[in-house]
Amino acid sequence: MNNAAARTLHHPFCLGQPRFKDGDLAALAEREGALAAWRQAFEKYGASAPARVSGDFAVAMTLADGRSFLAIDRFAIQTLCYRIEGNQLRCAARADELGASEIDPQAIFDYLYFHVIPSPRTIFKDVFRLPPGHYALFENGQLTVAPYWTPKFEEGRGESFASLRDEFLQIVRDSISSRIGSAPIGCYLSGGTDSSTVAGMLTQITGNPAETYSIGFDVPGYDEMEYARIAVRHFGTHHHEYYITPDDLVSGMPAVAASYDQPFGNSSAVPAYYCARMAKQDGIDKLLAGDGGDELFGGNSRYAKQRIFGAYDNLPGILRKGLAEPLTDTGLFDRIPLLKKGASYVRQARVPMPDRLQTYNLLLRMGLDQVFPADFLARIDPGEPARHQRETYNACPPTSLVNQMLFYDWRYTLAENDLPKVIGSARLANVAVGFPLLDDRLLDFSLKLPTAYKLKGIKLRWFFKEALRGFLPDAIITKKKHGFGLPFGPWAASHASLNKLATESLHGLADRGIVRREFIDTLLKDHLPTHPGFYGELVWIMTMLEQWLRAHAPK
Repeated sequence: MNNAAARTLHHPFCLGQPRFKDGDLAALAEREGALAAWRQAFEKYGASAPARVSGDFAVAMTLADGRSFLAIDRFAIQTLCYRIEGNQLRCAARADELGASEIDPQAIFDYLYFHVIPSPRTIFKDVFRLPPGHYALFENGQLTVAPYWTPKFEEGRGESFASLRDEFLQIVRDSISSRIGSAPIGCYLSGGTDSSTVAGMLTQITGNPAETYSIGFDVPGYDEMEYARIAVRHFGTHHHEYYITPDDLVSGMPAVAASYDQPFGNSSAVPAYYCARMAKQDGIDKLLAGDGGDELFGGNSRYAKQRIFGAYDNLPGILRKGLAEPLTDTGLFDRIPLLKKGASYVRQARVPMPDRLQTYNLLLRMGLDQVFPADFLARIDPGEPARHQRETYNACPPTSLVNQMLFYDWRYTLAENDLPKVIGSARLANVAVGFPLLDDRLLDFSLKLPTAYKLKGIKLRWFFKEALRGFLPDAIITKKKHGFGLPFGPWAASHASLNKLATESLHGLADRGIVRREFIDTLLKDHLPTHPGFYGELVWIMTMLEQWLRAHAPK
């Protein structure tokens, strides 16, 4: 059935590749299809049925008693959006397929804050997106949305490193094997540990050189192609490279922006599109991506940084409240160079999580009243994003700081950001994507790892790297992760056509009353030329917003 149209639940459907853990249900799915198994699963397990299904999936169906039921997988690899019209629930995979046209100002603000619009909100008023790992039950005009799964971190079972390593390597191998299929397949290759692992194991499993695809930038400090080439030489893959140019962005940004069902600001989306397009031109129908390793095994630098800040809470209260904070508040430390960093540490450490993660949010640092017109601010709630983050963070069962941050990132980094980036850009190139490092078996394995195996002191992803030592080249194990970083700021400041695209786009936002014209002028004329790497990110997300609005909500 075509999934590109909105449906009422008189026409049930399921998407993705669900794997039913119940043997009887798995047999039923084999005989009569996944939808029949879903119906039986709900009759047997009720609303917790999706917790007994692995893989990527989305299901929408009317139950025998007339209620409507929706559910998506734990990471929202498959998505569902819904809209209530009277006493009827309509749903679709995309927000722009549900017939709504009124733009939600709060969603615009959320986008500029997060660079995406986190579920359940969408860009359209009265259209909502089911959050990852959630179900929805619709009965008599009332909708209940709730999680069907929350993680249980059960670390410290006493297994040896060797046994955990062997189990881990076998799961990774099995998860890659299960995603190969019969279609021509390749791999994204950034040269990081994740993508290199996938490419290397795919080569071993098939016995043939994996088709690998990398994007580069001919700009000092941004290009990481050499690390991809290290992996290529080590594993003997069949490699393909493409170097993005400013002209590629001029043509690619409007197309990529318009292809999403709502504004999407991850700056790697355009390079990822060119990578997938290159693969498609070679006859590749599916690409395996390495997303997930950082968020399951502790690979992002903020985990180490926040552990350092978290140590402040372990200081005796008399030192924190009676000495450090009063002295910091006087401003005395700021006037003494040797103590200035200490004052900054105290100010950040005393901010509770997860608010501390937004300490450097550019929108907040620049001042909302400087960025937005007063009438726009009057239409939104500036505190909504922070409440969304706190609610997500606090939904994690009691566990260590590192695990709680991983749980937080499963939502904001993976489900709302990195996965839509890869899936959406590949979809535009007509390429399917598989995420072997997000296999449910690997997720379950990560839940039992001791926190110290994820972040050993301030060593990121200790277990993951040690388990792969000898398989991956040492140069890749020790490298810092950047992925497909994009030199948009330097290019936007110097390339005439790209600067024109950005300038016209940002002035378009001013014409819509979303951003103050004075702010746009200062951003483009002063901030961007002076600090292109820093302010380029804000110019990017605003440009992509206007390009999406031009395609979906023209003036």
